[in-house]
Amino acid sequence: MRVSVFGLGYVGCVSAACLAGMGHEVIGVDVNQVKIDLVNDGKAPVVEERIGELIAEVVRTGALRATGDVREAIMGSEVSLVCVGTPSEPNGSLCTTYLERVTEQIGIALAEQGEQGGRHTVVFRSTMLPGTCLNLLVPILEKYVGGTAGVDIGVAVNPEFLREGTSVRDFFDPPKTVIGELDPASGDVVTALYDGLPGEVFRVPVPTAEAIKYADNAFHGLKIGFANELGAVCQALGVDSHQVMDVFLADRKLNISPAYLRPGFAFGGSCLPKDLRSLVHAARRADVSVPILAHVLPSNSDHLQRAVELVERTGKRRVGLFGLSFKPGTDDLRESPLVELAERLYGKGYDLKIHDANVSLSRLLGANREYIETRLPHLAQLLAESVDEVLEHAEVCLIGTRDPAVLAALPHGDGPVIVDLIRLPDAEARRAEPGYMGLAW
Repeated sequence: MRVSVFGLGYVGCVSAACLAGMGHEVIGVDVNQVKIDLVNDGKAPVVEERIGELIAEVVRTGALRATGDVREAIMGSEVSLVCVGTPSEPNGSLCTTYLERVTEQIGIALAEQGEQGGRHTVVFRSTMLPGTCLNLLVPILEKYVGGTAGVDIGVAVNPEFLREGTSVRDFFDPPKTVIGELDPASGDVVTALYDGLPGEVFRVPVPTAEAIKYADNAFHGLKIGFANELGAVCQALGVDSHQVMDVFLADRKLNISPAYLRPGFAFGGSCLPKDLRSLVHAARRADVSVPILAHVLPSNSDHLQRAVELVERTGKRRVGLFGLSFKPGTDDLRESPLVELAERLYGKGYDLKIHDANVSLSRLLGANREYIETRLPHLAQLLAESVDEVLEHAEVCLIGTRDPAVLAALPHGDGPVIVDLIRLPDAEARRAEPGYMGLAW
């Protein structure tokens, strides 16, 4: 394919060289003449493993050249990769100035080219927040081209997952390829661009592709911060943190796995809250600052408060809650977020009915009974014996259980507002209904 790559920084330079190495005909575009001259001389404008040899080879064969002329690049290509920087503004917001400028320049060049060059596909590889492409860049393209994105112009978002220092290796052996496609034809172009590379390909809506890069980087930062904080606590307590982490990493069932990584409701139970509090307390006693660990429980509480706010937003007063124990298949109510949710709603004066098939006040014993009598002493009058009893009562239903009897009874369309805390199996279909509110989106 004939490809133009806008921006010859780390991402653009590596993308241009690697695509040329795959057999594509690539034109690199940059405003910096020094970078342009270096590339045309077969030299890398960035320091990166293997990039020097690769650029020398693809420039020698004629597969890669560079220019500062946007019109020349557009005329000589059928697909454009936008790899310009999106730095932070002083207040932390995303700077989209370079993205807007390049998009405008591409649009002007495409308008000059007209229909003679066929349909051109613009692929945004720069990191940008969800909504940037559809709400900011697509309107710019359409304004200057005078056509419709997805019809007259192809548009896609293709985030990169390249690590500086190993980016050439990462390009040819990616963990995944993500293609946010405005329309199937745009996605087909990007898919063809990377044909032959290993790894799973995900073709998703444009905003999803934009968000994935942030999910990755936020989690990577969280992992590093978690390991460093735990290491600091272990050191203060005289424990070898690397031995601890070796065992931690060996657990592929719960620790290094998809477990616990699906958005849903708050966590609770007799272990996680208690152990987090103990660990943070031990760190403070040892004068070790652990801001990540110290904010896990407050973050959990904030997520619970979001459920309360969803109910408040409805303006309705009769509420049904399905689920009470801290997780399915148990009657353990200790530090259950659903108990806390019931307590907050009851305290705010909501007319509440609760059903949990595993919870019967007459069967609660010991610490479990003592806990509920302390936190929700009016539980007996709030518990309903059947799903139907709650549905007949409620104007708003909070779903905190996957009990098949509850899921089967939930109405569609007319009926109570559904506040989904777990992402129901039919959540995609329900999302279009006016009476559905999903916390797990």
